[in-house]
Amino acid sequence: MGQLEEMQIFVRVVEAGSISRAAEQLGVAKSVVSRRLSALEQRLGSNLMQRTTRRLSLSDAGQQFYQRSLGIIDEVDQLNQDASCQEQTLTGSLHIAVPLSFGQAHLSSAFAAFMQLHPQLKLKVSLADSQHDLVAEGIDLALRIAELKDSSLKAKKITPINFALVASPDYLAKHGRPTKPEQLSQHQILHYSLRGATNWQLSDNKGRIHQVAYQPHISANNGDFLQDLAIAGHGIAHTPSFIAWQAIAKGELEIVLPEYSLPALHAWAVYPNTRYLPHRSRVMIDFLAQRFGLNPYWDQALSQHLNTKPTN
Repeated sequence: MGQLEEMQIFVRVVEAGSISRAAEQLGVAKSVVSRRLSALEQRLGSNLMQRTTRRLSLSDAGQQFYQRSLGIIDEVDQLNQDASCQEQTLTGSLHIAVPLSFGQAHLSSAFAAFMQLHPQLKLKVSLADSQHDLVAEGIDLALRIAELKDSSLKAKKITPINFALVASPDYLAKHGRPTKPEQLSQHQILHYSLRGATNWQLSDNKGRIHQVAYQPHISANNGDFLQDLAIAGHGIAHTPSFIAWQAIAKGELEIVLPEYSLPALHAWAVYPNTRYLPHRSRVMIDFLAQRFGLNPYWDQALSQHLNTKPTN
């Protein structure tokens, strides 16, 4: 094994926080990683890190070696990517983390199309609604639907994410249709628990803001699960249009208070701030931004449905 590979293993151990986690990310045995680290330290004649059963900590020499290794690895990656760019071929591996509902509904087909264009690339996808530690988990790129507050990450907008309040026709027939935001607190509310706050902010057509606090009737950490409950008549859900668009078109759900709007978010592509962004990551980001755009196909379909008057 050459020096560059030793550097890559050392960097992965530092960023993963443990030898065992680094070995898992690299797809090798823990003993292999441990031996390579020992060989590296022996060759350098310096102790790079302190190992305990609980944690790893870098020595001063280890911290300097880590920072210099990052620059060398990134420079080599840049050289390799520049060469492969000339051939328009993406190689290597790309580990991307995506939200569960958005990934299942819209990214499987997107990634399939991407891999047809770049068949030599190896793609690993992790689906979860909880946020990942990109560096510690060895993730190259993540899609997040949120207001970004993490300054340790760089980000690029992929597509807007709009929301609506929805309920089934049966629920509205049984419990009444709200005509004012203030009436929402009297209804059964299906709450997305990862959102945290139990209140909604609605804007009317004059720009006035209406704050509505509520007590959740049912809470869950998955949007598809909450939509199923809404379709079954269990309450009103605050849901993204990328989940609800088809159920609305089928008449399984109706928009509640359609004359009011809810704050929108964006789907962001995020990546570590401290590392060079490989060309394959940049290509993926550009591909997704172009595929979904400023007016994604689910919003186009939903708008067309809502603007189509029924014929007698």
